[in-house]
Amino acid sequence: MSDKRQRARVQGSWAKQLPKHSGAAGPKVAVPNNHQPKDANTASGSWGFGSQQTSKNFEFHQPSKPIRDVPQEKVIEKTGDYEISHGPSGVSRLRLLSGFLPPEEADWMFSKLLAELPWSQKTNYRQGEAYEEPRLTCWYGELPYTYAHSTMAANTQWHPLLLTLRLAVEQASGCSFNSLLCNLYRDGHDSIGWHSDDEASLGSKPVIASLSLGDTRVFSLRKQPPPEDNGDYTYVERIRVPLTHGTLLLMEGATQDDWQHQVAKEYHDRGPRINLTFRTIYPEPEGHRPGTKIRFTSKQP
Repeated sequence: MSDKRQRARVQGSWAKQLPKHSGAAGPKVAVPNNHQPKDANTASGSWGFGSQQTSKNFEFHQPSKPIRDVPQEKVIEKTGDYEISHGPSGVSRLRLLSGFLPPEEADWMFSKLLAELPWSQKTNYRQGEAYEEPRLTCWYGELPYTYAHSTMAANTQWHPLLLTLRLAVEQASGCSFNSLLCNLYRDGHDSIGWHSDDEASLGSKPVIASLSLGDTRVFSLRKQPPPEDNGDYTYVERIRVPLTHGTLLLMEGATQDDWQHQVAKEYHDRGPRINLTFRTIYPEPEGHRPGTKIRFTSKQP
């Protein structure tokens, strides 16, 4: 049989009509399975998933956790005293003095300190691994200062200009300071991450006086989350303070207990900025490793 005749016969067999039923005498013809509905009760548009109950009412279940809004970040720019929180640890307070230094004096002081202080890059440790801090620092004080598992040696050779600035800050704040941590942010890529100045050597409720010189950088604060949030900072209060040339910021009360602060990286042009943080440091408490953090804990009844 030729190929053409064979193909014609095969094709013709598909085209044959099924024989009509002629009562009892006619042969019974089975309908192919693929043409037979699987379930006569299946509703049209059931997507082939068999019989479905479409009359079941929708049941609303209350979320197991309450819906919470992320608080809007607050901005502090004007000179004044700000009580930023009240809690079991006490009142957290910021005091902002914009224009603490006149612009011409601030310009001269910035240039002199930038050129004459012994700036160096400090090595710190995170989870046992060493890294270079993304800024330059130097320390002044009769005692060493340890933070992030790294120690800055005591240095009593204060630059004369720093002694003058310390006196001016003490008069404005009503506090006395015996040490100074200097930070140089060379550009917008230099930064300091989230932290609190709550080392045991700084004592309880320390006052930190932060004097800014040079380009403006944003100083950010975020509140410590409550214990039930398990360290989740999503819903905490946040504050941003643009620190301009010659501005003095005081952190007082429970700020180091209840808040963290940072100077984040900024991915646009920023010139150098010097930050002078005056503080009072004490000998390390007996039995504590240098740099130990002291957190406030409310007394249980």
